[in-house]
Amino acid sequence: MSRSKHRTFGNIVGHVADVKDIRSLSSWTAEQFDLGLNWDLIKQIRDYWQGKLILKGIMEVEDALLALEYGADAIVVSNHGDRQLDGALASIEALPAIVDAVGDRMEVWFDGGIRGGQDVLRAWALGAKGTLIGRAYIYGLGAYGQAGVKRSLEIIHKELDVSMAFCGHTQLRHVGKDILVAHTCPLAQPSN
Repeated sequence: MSRSKHRTFGNIVGHVADVKDIRSLSSWTAEQFDLGLNWDLIKQIRDYWQGKLILKGIMEVEDALLALEYGADAIVVSNHGDRQLDGALASIEALPAIVDAVGDRMEVWFDGGIRGGQDVLRAWALGAKGTLIGRAYIYGLGAYGQAGVKRSLEIIHKELDVSMAFCGHTQLRHVGKDILVAHTCPLAQPSN
């Protein structure tokens, strides 16, 4: 985008049918949101697609249970970076209840605010079996291209290892809520 003539969305304008300038980009973007998305459509997709089905944007226990009922293999607890609904609940706050409801029957992944290894560790401790990392690697990409992406992931991995060591763990599978300090993370319980 930085190389495009007028700093417009050069990766879309001219590459997507009927998107020729910033005005048509705005119209195209608005059309990308399907307000008709519902659970019956998820069932149709599941009936058609026998591969892995992962639903992103789950923020309520009720929706997690419906995702399980409609055949999702995994869900991603995500408020989409809080860009879609200003003031939405933070993903990390929604995670524990969702894991408690479905975590033993489907994989629960986490997206939102992962900037380093400690964030990955917190999400894991609250029950996530994976985390999506967007912004951190994009920063690396912007700074140093492919080498920057590699380096940003190496940094997160190292921070995760060090944070686990400080918590007395060498294997992620042994990490649980007990590493969390009360009142510093959602649903971390005070020690007795």
